[in-house]
Amino acid sequence: MSVAIRVIPCLDVDAGRVVKGVNFAGLRDAGDPVELARRYNDAGADELTFLDVTASSSDRETTYEVVRHTAEEVFIPLTVGGGVRTAEDVDRLLRNGADKASINTAAVNRPEVINEITQRFGSQVLVLSLDARRTDDPSIASGYEVTTHGGRTGTGMCAVAWAKEAAERGVGEILLNSIDADGTKDGFDLEMIRAVRAEVSVPLIASGGAGKPEDFPPAIEAGADAVLAASIFHFGPKDMIATVKQAIREAGYPVR
Repeated sequence: MSVAIRVIPCLDVDAGRVVKGVNFAGLRDAGDPVELARRYNDAGADELTFLDVTASSSDRETTYEVVRHTAEEVFIPLTVGGGVRTAEDVDRLLRNGADKASINTAAVNRPEVINEITQRFGSQVLVLSLDARRTDDPSIASGYEVTTHGGRTGTGMCAVAWAKEAAERGVGEILLNSIDADGTKDGFDLEMIRAVRAEVSVPLIASGGAGKPEDFPPAIEAGADAVLAASIFHFGPKDMIATVKQAIREAGYPVR
């Protein structure tokens, strides 16, 4: 692997504040998104992901004003998701300072929107946010089910098959988030990363479960091109990004 691994803090935003919970529940305040974005930019983050975590479940538009103020404070790529439903939504996000848009629920409901967005703006602007959880449903071959609405709604769809279809439709990368591992600090779901990596060639961002710097290299070994986390950065030491990058470097992977 010659391309540098990206380390990406995630800002889960609800009502204009960064929040963090466990398994997408029990949210607690983690600070102001603009202040945190500035801090992570200065601390050496490679990118930032900004997710309006209740935009789809409450049928509310992404908070464009907060996105704009965040974009003004950072000089690294900014991905924004939550409530993205159409190519027009992506256009508005890009005009407000986002570099990439992340889509989840709307793509599950109408997969053709992936084609519409990527044909208009190019694959590089669209990230599929795939929230998956383990399931015993025998009809789901991979054992991982796609969920929507912030992990609250099951779809009956196989996460691996959906990742493959989305990649074929043109998404530039996939943000693969384990609902089961989210916020637990018990490490990434390596089995899920491997399963998706085996079927797609687009860049894969691993998310959900990071609790210590040593958790990151195994996700890369499993097939991740980038690693995303929230709790470890929001509530950990100020130099945690540098510490994580050092752990990745010491494991033999290139980092910026």
